[in-house]
Amino acid sequence: MKSGWVESEAQAAVDRYARNGIARDLALRVYTTRLLGRDPKLVLHGGGNTSLKTTMPDLLGEEVAVLCVKGSGSDMATVEPPDLPAVRLDRLRKLRTRAALSDEEMVRIQRESLLEPTAPNPSVETLLHAFLPHKFVDHTHANAILSIVDQPEGEAICADVYDGRVGIVHYVMPGFLLAKAAAGIYDSQPAVEGLILHKHGIFTFGHSAREAYERMIALVTLAEERLQKKRNAVFVTAHLPQAIAPVTAVAPILRGACSRKDERIEGAWRHVILDFRTGPGILNFVNGAQLARYGQAGVVTPDHTIRTKNWPLVTAAPEPDRMGDFKRAVRAAVSAFVQRYQAYFARQNARVGGIKRPLDPLPRVALVPGLGLFGLGRSKRAARVAADLAQCALEIITDAEAIGRFESISEDEMFDMEYWSLEQAKLGVATEKPLAGQIAVITGGAGTIGAATAKAFAAAGAEVALLDVDQRAAEEKAKAIGTAALAVKCDVTNTISVTDAFAQVIEAFGGVDIVVSNAGAAWQGRIGEVDEEVLRKSFEVNFYGHQRVAQAAVKVMLAQGTGGCLLFNVSKQAVNPGANFGPYGLPKAATLFLVRQYAIDYGADGIRANAVNADRIRSGLLTDAFIAERAKARGVSEKNYLSGNLLGREVTAEDVAQAFLHQALELKTTGDVTTVDGGNIAAALR
Repeated sequence: MKSGWVESEAQAAVDRYARNGIARDLALRVYTTRLLGRDPKLVLHGGGNTSLKTTMPDLLGEEVAVLCVKGSGSDMATVEPPDLPAVRLDRLRKLRTRAALSDEEMVRIQRESLLEPTAPNPSVETLLHAFLPHKFVDHTHANAILSIVDQPEGEAICADVYDGRVGIVHYVMPGFLLAKAAAGIYDSQPAVEGLILHKHGIFTFGHSAREAYERMIALVTLAEERLQKKRNAVFVTAHLPQAIAPVTAVAPILRGACSRKDERIEGAWRHVILDFRTGPGILNFVNGAQLARYGQAGVVTPDHTIRTKNWPLVTAAPEPDRMGDFKRAVRAAVSAFVQRYQAYFARQNARVGGIKRPLDPLPRVALVPGLGLFGLGRSKRAARVAADLAQCALEIITDAEAIGRFESISEDEMFDMEYWSLEQAKLGVATEKPLAGQIAVITGGAGTIGAATAKAFAAAGAEVALLDVDQRAAEEKAKAIGTAALAVKCDVTNTISVTDAFAQVIEAFGGVDIVVSNAGAAWQGRIGEVDEEVLRKSFEVNFYGHQRVAQAAVKVMLAQGTGGCLLFNVSKQAVNPGANFGPYGLPKAATLFLVRQYAIDYGADGIRANAVNADRIRSGLLTDAFIAERAKARGVSEKNYLSGNLLGREVTAEDVAQAFLHQALELKTTGDVTTVDGGNIAAALR
């Protein structure tokens, strides 16, 4: 591991923050915190913490000694000065004389001691930082450190590697008791450069930001060097099928098995999003003959448990010609996982007096021999975090097994950490949006209606994929929605293109729950005179395009086994044809009956099929020139054409998007056609 300190960059940070009144020490504290946070082999997803002891004026203008410590859950890679709230140091240090201190009391005292009352909660390890005397203190969960301490003989290995340069702290759960234990070890060995926390991580300290940071790099490097010595071969490969099914076949089955019915709402499911990882190191791990031992042994550091649970789901290897067997095996494995978790909770809850309430018992990580690993979460971000932590854990366990035998904390300690109120607080208590955990595919996603619909579904919590024949335009619309939105090139007139597009969605998110089949194009002409080729082209886009998309979606939905929702843009032309518009209206009328056929054929599978009957929407279909032409055909002005309805109001793409969203949320409605046209009795179905 190499130091990332660059003198010119450090000075630039000092100069930049000075313009906002930030002192040099705090600027350098932020700079080195970011250096630590940007290296995933040191810190991942809110883990680790840093601190600075300095003086600052309080709200009355009086200069006081403070500890600026990373706020709980803040990301070290992007930390800013406000993410290091200042806490009165003298008040924290007085706590060391206490024999006991509850977690709740500790949090209250820390909050009461903040200089800025609205600042975020200080790190759960604030007292450990406060009890050490050094100006700068750094803490990480470095991979290499964990690989050498997650061993039955981990403390002995550390003693050999560091030869007195670090103090070694026996495992104690984070909080007041760990802070006292660590401070006691330091007091007995004041010449050490850092502290190794058994099965937890490493602290380093110094008189300057650079000294504390570079000590971290040096001590972690020693651990990395030890891991390269006297390595054993890992792992012996298990006997696997010759052929392994692709992720596109496996992910929907896994996703469906790991979703569960929402008992509060009939027909609703609590779905998960998937994030897939593979590669030589991952395959070496998941293909191992002893995966059931080392893969189920527990977390590599206590901080991971709230996002990965204490062990992963392990499935059978998926054979492409036996996916029915794989589906049954996965569902059985998930059922066994849930039963194991529930037994673990019951056992441990009895130990602590029956005071805890069980968390969701479903897995957050799945290992699939022959294929790779999946992170599971209620959002793409949560799934990605779980996958990142799982991949990190695989690397740590692999290195641990290469020099010995991986060993986690005990079951009692895992439960205490998983159900620790301060750790649970990191997850937040935000209310979920109505489409959380669902994956929505919108065709014609780069168009006005498609983009508005994708935006509305994303705002409702869905992960969205915008499919369009113009990929660049789809990418622009996806970018405007957010980083999780996916843009995919798709020509709905081509079966291979549709299949490939759905494969990309599955690879990105794990499946499909909602499809808005919106792609279309308008051809005109008097029906008795129009060329047959024009009519065929229109049917390819405006009927068969819908059928291809719906077929691809249903295949995924049936594999998941959690129902789904097919939504179609059928247009007013399906029920109220306009003059010279037959080439467009005829396939739209056929699509209206297609909607009803899907409702009939797949209702028993929980798959709903509904449609929106919209009219006169400014879009790629109704261009200014097209609007002028249709207005002329009807003998009205363009303004009157667009607002020529009972309400006298122009209908927008956003109105259509809200209609689609409404249909997606109506769990007991299928075969419905919602009219969005401001009022046109001739186009009303009922």
